[in-house]
Amino acid sequence: MPTPNTPLADTPDKGELQVNITSEITALPIADAKVSISYTGVPESQLEELTTDSSGQTETIELDAPPLEYSLNPDNEIQPYSEYTLNVTAPGYEPVSIAGAEILPTIKALQNIQMRPAAPDESSEDVFVIPAHTLYGTYPPKIPEDEIKPVNETGEIVLSRVVIPEYIVVHNGSPRDSTARDYYVKYKDYIKNVASSEIYATWPADTIRANVLAIMSFTLNRVYTEWYRNKGYDFTITSSTAFDHKWIPERNIYDTISVIVDELFPNYLSRPNVRQPILTQYCDGRQVQCPNWMTQWGSKSLGDQGYSPIQILRYYYGDSMYINTAEAISGIPSSWPGYNLTQGSTGSKVRQMQEQLAVISGAYPAIPKIAADGIYGPATAAAVKKFQSVFGLPATGIVDYPTWYKISEIYVGVSRIAELT
Repeated sequence: MPTPNTPLADTPDKGELQVNITSEITALPIADAKVSISYTGVPESQLEELTTDSSGQTETIELDAPPLEYSLNPDNEIQPYSEYTLNVTAPGYEPVSIAGAEILPTIKALQNIQMRPAAPDESSEDVFVIPAHTLYGTYPPKIPEDEIKPVNETGEIVLSRVVIPEYIVVHNGSPRDSTARDYYVKYKDYIKNVASSEIYATWPADTIRANVLAIMSFTLNRVYTEWYRNKGYDFTITSSTAFDHKWIPERNIYDTISVIVDELFPNYLSRPNVRQPILTQYCDGRQVQCPNWMTQWGSKSLGDQGYSPIQILRYYYGDSMYINTAEAISGIPSSWPGYNLTQGSTGSKVRQMQEQLAVISGAYPAIPKIAADGIYGPATAAAVKKFQSVFGLPATGIVDYPTWYKISEIYVGVSRIAELT
């Protein structure tokens, strides 16, 4: 195995990092948190100290990274990302240390951290060590399963429709490991984490889309069939690559992946006359081969050749595969109106969005307060634009599909806590 990345390694390129910090209890941003950044393995090598703003965010900084071609070439065996350690402190909160944050060249890494309020007279530190990326490290290959599961139903019971869950329960180990902890994770955050752990964010956008669709369809099959609960377990899915996908607590994600998940999250893969999402299995195609499944490096090659996401998926899974959309999304106050809200738009959907933004701006003061008058004017557009920039969406000032659902998601998080307190 190549040596871990240190400042002496080959790092001629630059990647970016932004840290976003919220309270684990209230979901509110933590301002004035200090983030010290050093090379992993060289803790005394402090490179930067950043401070979070009123949105709980640091500025975006550049960090050294290996050559871009390392993450684009399946024959490369040198670690294609550099590793950094983040030490985070904030008054009234337990410190957090994350070792092994992965910085890829040309890509912005997003490190989301939830801090726990410090207990009186107690001091402890949350320490997370991020293991190797699955395309670089060695992990157990997927144990093959049927892609369509038998579902027990009598003539009187009709299975429910496919619903996008708000949260799933991730068992951080193999199914029978009773010592492994269960994590309650937002569905979209889970998909972003797995995709960031299993493919390189430097790959073509349509390759990322194909892989994200496969990850989401697999996950929704586990949700829909209640696969593990029907075996007597209390979780939705595991973090074991032998059974499911690699999910890593507190790992960083990447902006290229985050935007695509926000765009595609209600979708999954279907076959004709099959109600359940298809259990789309795959392997890397370099360390492990898997006939009739997608290979990740192969999907990268097809993306380079200009294949669309569905063309990539059909290349591996056959021509009967198609992209479907879930009928319902859990945990949101109201569904997408079916059209973009932009300057000049009026009506109840505009008012609802303005009301939600007004609540969010109470927690995120960088977002301007606006009147909920049902008229999409310049002030509303400016508030939307700032919201988009804070939450990692293209800052267009237009409420498109991903923005509508991101506003809903943040509003639910902020207002839910307000109700509890």
